[in-house]
Amino acid sequence: MNPVSVVTGANSGIGRATAIALAKQGHRVFGTVRGLDKAAKLNAMASQADVHIDLVEMDVADDDSVRDGFKQIQSAAGRVDHLVNNAGIGGNAVTEDCSIALYEECMNVNFYGAVRCIQAVLPQMRERRSGTIVNVSSVVGRVAAIAQQPYVTSKWALEGMSEGLAQEVAPFGIRVAIIEPGVTKSAIFAKNTGHPEGSGAYAAAYRRMFQFYAKGISEATDPMEVGELIHEAITTNQPKLRYAVSWAGPGMIAGRMAMGDKAWAALGNHEADADYYAAFERYFSVNIAP
Repeated sequence: MNPVSVVTGANSGIGRATAIALAKQGHRVFGTVRGLDKAAKLNAMASQADVHIDLVEMDVADDDSVRDGFKQIQSAAGRVDHLVNNAGIGGNAVTEDCSIALYEECMNVNFYGAVRCIQAVLPQMRERRSGTIVNVSSVVGRVAAIAQQPYVTSKWALEGMSEGLAQEVAPFGIRVAIIEPGVTKSAIFAKNTGHPEGSGAYAAAYRRMFQFYAKGISEATDPMEVGELIHEAITTNQPKLRYAVSWAGPGMIAGRMAMGDKAWAALGNHEADADYYAAFERYFSVNIAP
């Protein structure tokens, strides 16, 4: 019997690559999209790969939409073996400039959206005593990247929930995996280019954040690499809780763990961008200089 997998946010980037990667491995894949008209490229790439993706219209930020979407999947397939919570949005702001509304928007999609989907599949996974929940976090779920507080906060929340969830569901034969990509090729960057005007006191923070992504976009990892890693996380006989991947991901996570909190805070003291970029490379083995 072919495994049944649900991939949220399947219309672009990591979600699209993961849906296709799992389908190529024989999964029956339900890809959720906010509108069926947004899935033209997904359909074209699936056709090129000679696979089929079942499309489900779903907005993970809406309770009713998630409930109706999973009802449709349950009716069509009878179960969900693997859930990949990938749907997400970015958000740029330093703490002083960030509105509560922007925090709420990121949390509602990136964190609450994952919780909604998890709650929709866990009862039948528990009953069958099997299943995998894969939560796509980010390098910023482990490293509080500068000037992205709403995004960082939502991903740290996702990581904390995922850690707790892993223990909660282990007695029922359900596994949890956290995927922590660095920069991958995705439409999310084209949609995430602004920041609040705010006080004007944090120009250096915003400038350095955008330089990180300018360098990252030029080096961005093919999202199919992440999709294939997600397949590995689902199928491996030696599962891990966390998987770091993509440009800057492993280096930044390892560097942050090694550098200590004092050095982390002091990184913000560099007045010259060149000194900041040099320190960034020294700590994280990632060159972000222009």
